[in-house]
Amino acid sequence: MKKFFAILAIIFISATSLRAEQETLPATPATPAEEQGAMMQPTSNEPDALWAAANSAYNTGEWDKALANYKIIADKGLESAALYYNMANTYFKKGDIAHSILFYHRALRLAPADEDIRHNLEYAEQSTRDIIEQIPEFFLTSWMRTVRNTMSGNAWTLLSLALLAMTFVAGIIYLLAQRLRLRKLGFYVMAVCGILFIASTSFAISSRSEMVSGKEAVVMSSSVSIKSSPDRAATELFVLHEGTTVKVGEKIDGWVEIRIADGRKGWIEESRIERI
Repeated sequence: MKKFFAILAIIFISATSLRAEQETLPATPATPAEEQGAMMQPTSNEPDALWAAANSAYNTGEWDKALANYKIIADKGLESAALYYNMANTYFKKGDIAHSILFYHRALRLAPADEDIRHNLEYAEQSTRDIIEQIPEFFLTSWMRTVRNTMSGNAWTLLSLALLAMTFVAGIIYLLAQRLRLRKLGFYVMAVCGILFIASTSFAISSRSEMVSGKEAVVMSSSVSIKSSPDRAATELFVLHEGTTVKVGEKIDGWVEIRIADGRKGWIEESRIERI
């Protein structure tokens, strides 16, 4: 009996400790301003050297040098919330609001519980020209998204696997235990863990789907007309400016249908946006 509870405790503690996705970069501060060092050019093409050189360039206000090194790291496929966050900060310092918002969004998808990223994104969005009133969302949908964003998709996946294991262990105890009290305990633990497994799995699937769907994008042009159909000669419905986030729908011959937060729809040339 004591051994069973000890196993459950170990599994639960291991699962709940996985609140953040592991970074693919070395364990370094997420904010370049905290990075110290005099190196301005990387001594090699290794991620460590590039990371240190980029942060050092950021500290001295050499935004182009910092971005160049961050981009080399990103081109190697070493994406991380810290990397995207630093790139967003650098773009913001350069006055490139559209790219800063784009990379804050990308960072937030990898670390949805990071308050610094969320705060900086909100601050950057205040610099956009388009003030769009969002359609009120059903409170339960908002609550579910808030809960999902407390952990990354990978963390939800690992937690769901741990809960599945606990469900099986509790089920075995329910089926094989001789004492009635222990069988009841196994049944209740199995039921609770089963429900939590379904919830955590749905959060993991939802988070993963959002990351790979490419259904959100940021307007990159300083000003762009939204058309009634995928044609430059079509009627202009409204105008959007750089940094505005849109939902992306159907694609036709280099045009995509977009929807903004207040529900309005229209068509925009795909080259004018960049998907998150």
